[in-house]
Amino acid sequence: MQDDVPAFDALILAGGRSSRLGGVPKQGLLFRGATLLARSLAAAEGARTTVVVGPDPGPLPPGVLTCREEPEFAGPAAAIAAGLDVLDRAGSAAPHTLVLACDMPLVSGAVRILLQELSAGQRGGSYVACTGEGNGTGRMQPLAGIYSTDMLKRSALEMAAGGRLIDGSVRSLLASLDVQLVAVPAAYTADVDTWDDAAALGIAAGTPDVEDVDGAGNGRS
Repeated sequence: MQDDVPAFDALILAGGRSSRLGGVPKQGLLFRGATLLARSLAAAEGARTTVVVGPDPGPLPPGVLTCREEPEFAGPAAAIAAGLDVLDRAGSAAPHTLVLACDMPLVSGAVRILLQELSAGQRGGSYVACTGEGNGTGRMQPLAGIYSTDMLKRSALEMAAGGRLIDGSVRSLLASLDVQLVAVPAAYTADVDTWDDAAALGIAAGTPDVEDVDGAGNGRS
């Protein structure tokens, strides 16, 4: 991690229904000897405070906090708001917040690029991973982004006040933010929604041994 990276907190979203996986929790799937949740936590290494938003994840590294959006399964926008509330109550005031879904096994590569852009760019800005050229022609992945904490909080409060937070979309949450798209390799934001996705990435419960496709050896144990 670069020494000049501005301070950031991290929210790991791990509370979806996993309906297309038959209800099997994504965070417990194995990839290269580590769960997807463990890999997300590793990708957020360097965060001042990290919050996992979702059902009881079991043992976590020291200092990692947990919470659950209310009501349960109220969607990622509500999960982000719940995580921000926990950060507030913990007294964390990092100027940026990294938001990651827990179902992208190679997301650490995207996080490295996002933090490089944050260090080099406008310190008050927000940066979101995007496949393609980063010019709006590729696929934006808003759950792999680092955001201005103040702007993210303001948007969450506005959505809550308008009764739009529960089941609200992440794109609505980000609509008022000045977001810069950052091009990353598609593999870094490849996510697991179905068992076909899992098979394509070499993921299967209890069968994590696959080739190192990101070249970094991250997550091996």
